[in-house]
Amino acid sequence: MTTIHKNPEKGLVVFVKGAPEVIVERCTFSFVNGNERKLTKEQKKEILSINESLAGNALRVLAMAYKNLPAKTHQPYTSETAEENLVFMGLVGMIDPPRKEAVEANRKSRQAGIKTVMITGDHKLTAVAIAKEVEMLREGDLSLTGAELEEMSDKEFEKIVENVAVYARVSPEHKLRIVKALKAKGNIVAMTGDGVNDAPAIKASDVGVAMGITGTDVTKEASDLVLIDDNFATIVKAVEQGRVIYDNIRKYVRFLIAANFDELLVIGLFAILGSIFGSLLFPLPLTAAMILFINLVTDGLPAIALGTDLPEGDVMERPPRPPDAGILHGMGRFVLVSFLLQSIGTILTFSLFYYVFPADPLDPELTLRVARTAAFLQAALFELFVVWNCRSETRSVWSMGRDAFKNKFFVIATLTAIALTIGVVYIPITQQLFGLEPLNLTQFAVVTLISSWGLFVFPSLLMGKKLWRWE
Repeated sequence: MTTIHKNPEKGLVVFVKGAPEVIVERCTFSFVNGNERKLTKEQKKEILSINESLAGNALRVLAMAYKNLPAKTHQPYTSETAEENLVFMGLVGMIDPPRKEAVEANRKSRQAGIKTVMITGDHKLTAVAIAKEVEMLREGDLSLTGAELEEMSDKEFEKIVENVAVYARVSPEHKLRIVKALKAKGNIVAMTGDGVNDAPAIKASDVGVAMGITGTDVTKEASDLVLIDDNFATIVKAVEQGRVIYDNIRKYVRFLIAANFDELLVIGLFAILGSIFGSLLFPLPLTAAMILFINLVTDGLPAIALGTDLPEGDVMERPPRPPDAGILHGMGRFVLVSFLLQSIGTILTFSLFYYVFPADPLDPELTLRVARTAAFLQAALFELFVVWNCRSETRSVWSMGRDAFKNKFFVIATLTAIALTIGVVYIPITQQLFGLEPLNLTQFAVVTLISSWGLFVFPSLLMGKKLWRWE
């Protein structure tokens, strides 16, 4: 940076600051004890040696110089006339320590499968020292300067780009090349920046992040996100929260899909059999009102509560999901097992109370109401049991321990849904509305036992031996 000022005594004076290796190269004299003296090559080497020593201690170093100019005449001053034959004044070392949370944030991002790369205009030694301090530069990682980068072809750079952790003395133009090289290797790239010249790289990245405090309007317009506090740890927290939100959406979707296919099979099967052998022999196990209640109350309350579930302990210890993985990725086995268990359970319950143990052989209507009530209660309670195993994709409810009860909203929603479902069966008004019949204690116990497959049998069939390993 160069500024030109009026000198109170005569003419003009130029003040220059910048990278020591750049400024020293443009200096002809040095300011010593109030006098300007010729700057020798040996003195320049000594200055640069001191600069490297300061940079090695994680100091950001600037060189200061000045130059006297005659009063401005007709031609404007250029960089050649204003920034040549300077008088070296000295070096300034500034400490810019990383924030305390930066180390932990970087460690978290690495555990989450995210590689953090430092791109800076500072001296290479400064950048390397700070990168080591925040555990960004590890054994086997490389560091490059802008000059070294310019000497490489695109193919050469792409071969090593994934091993580079620190870029020093780079210009904003180099950022764009880094983004393109990383994307060419199949990486998802997030780029941060604040200056106008950072905008192309931010725009080219998959996720552009502009600094909210120091960022220019141009950079903010080009970005996808604006980091209000300019804190790297906030980005890591955002990644964590994003993963939690995505997990909860999957929980919500997995439960609703797993809990609704059975009704289609049960109704469809009995409808086909009834049309062939007669509706008296194969009546529908569930009425439209019962299915509507299950979908609105039994499914609705717990599903909404799953959307507020707390993060799992390993949320930042998993690798990033594949970019082409859909929201239903990996749910097939879960949905299939739930579908089969609930379908078998509903058919078994209805068959037991309609064919095997009829409530009153002389009263077909009463027998049908009892069988439908048992099937309805079994279908509803199975879902309210299996939803507990939707809390995690890697652990059953039995291996979660106390963590299973941390989401108070979920616990309350599930218990409320159970109370409403049982209440519908035993409240006289709702009995008439839904065509239900109150079950005795033995009947209720049988229904609860079959429904409990969603809590006890389901995780064993789905997870097998892994269940015990997780425990």
